[in-house]
Amino acid sequence: MNANHAPVDLPTTLGALRAAGYQRRSVRDELRANLEQRLAAGLPITSAVLGYEDSVLPQLETALLAGHDIILLGERGQAKSRMIRALCELLDEWLPIVAGSEVRDDPLAPISAYAIDLVAERGDETAIDWVHRSERFAEKLASPDTSMADLIGDVDPIKAATRRLTYADPEVIHFGIVPRTNRGIFAINELPDLAPRIQVGLLNILEERDIQVRGFPVRIPLDILMVFSANPEDYTNRGRLITPLKDRFGSQIRTHYPFELTTEIAIMHQEAALVGAPREVRVPWFIDDIVARVSHVARKSHVISQRSGVSVRLSIANYETVVASALRRTMRTRDEMVVPRVSDLAAIVQSTQGKIEFDTMDENDSDQVIAALVALAVRQCFSEHVLLEEAPAIIEAFRAEVVVHTGDDLPDRDYLAVLAAMPALEAPVQRVAGPNASDGELAAAVEFILEGLYLTKRLAKDAAGARALYRARNR
Repeated sequence: MNANHAPVDLPTTLGALRAAGYQRRSVRDELRANLEQRLAAGLPITSAVLGYEDSVLPQLETALLAGHDIILLGERGQAKSRMIRALCELLDEWLPIVAGSEVRDDPLAPISAYAIDLVAERGDETAIDWVHRSERFAEKLASPDTSMADLIGDVDPIKAATRRLTYADPEVIHFGIVPRTNRGIFAINELPDLAPRIQVGLLNILEERDIQVRGFPVRIPLDILMVFSANPEDYTNRGRLITPLKDRFGSQIRTHYPFELTTEIAIMHQEAALVGAPREVRVPWFIDDIVARVSHVARKSHVISQRSGVSVRLSIANYETVVASALRRTMRTRDEMVVPRVSDLAAIVQSTQGKIEFDTMDENDSDQVIAALVALAVRQCFSEHVLLEEAPAIIEAFRAEVVVHTGDDLPDRDYLAVLAAMPALEAPVQRVAGPNASDGELAAAVEFILEGLYLTKRLAKDAAGARALYRARNR
């Protein structure tokens, strides 16, 4: 959205703006006032982030009320960038600027040479543009090749030549991304990746609130909220951030991964893009639990690097992959509904490998590690949520020379045949699948119970590719 889409009743000249009673205020005052209104109304600072209601968000609210520049410390996939972008919701919807200004000059207090001269020349007839809050945010991913010209600006020889200006004229300055975000929010992600000399260049912005370009004696005071993100490993242990810069941050806030499985599941449901058309998709509760639990057990594994973290994006990608695997099967078996099963969890190897790093093993063994994580997640879910009073009867049925074939390519009717042949399975399957369960949900429950009995060492299992055979354990 831009000035051309601003409501038609907004003032278009400086005189009309004054007549309308416009009162200038800093971006920090603006954020603080709008946040106070939200808090008084009982609304969260943002609804885009889950799991931080009692930890990170209260700290973020306090930092904004204090008017602080902020750094968010956390491993990858902890919604740092999302929280930063959500701060735009706290800005006023429309902001008046001097028309044509590169640094969004306040019409009542211009700071650039261009706007100062224009207001002096035209007075109340100075044209006004309006900027939507969505355009008042900018971010930069830090990299070693980021230059001061990128962030602050530099002399533009082409501008000097075309306008016939001398290099002593401040109009020859081409402003960088920071001054162009004046009266807004500017974010730098992965701050320690900036070269030390560039970090030094940020000191003046954070402390004095102004910039200096090249050898120009002119100083341009900026009205800007600075927000940064960093991995705590880079921030604290590797000496990649200069100490004076750390001292300039008003608030340092530590983010974290979801503490509870329910939160991880809610994030999966919120973020995952599931495509099941033309068939309905139903994901059983235990598949939700297992997919989320894989990430949780990975975050505690000594084999996986905890310094780089296990992103929530892993849960989202695995969730989408499991549903896609079920959809692929359903297209072939022509079952009525897309319902993921435990056997579909084998597909998450492809969506997991690129999202975790290993500490103490060969990357070639990653498939086995991921399979072990899935098995542990299934066993924990089964042990915590399924009470099988019928387990002895089920095991006894297997001792009568019964074997059960399962696989990610079998139709639902094959599992219903197993239910019909093994009455001992019917009651626990109905409990796990829930009331009014579809054929697909019953099939998924059968497979979950059999896998749970195997992982708790009450059945044996022979696996080959996508197929598995469950049988009685040898005595």
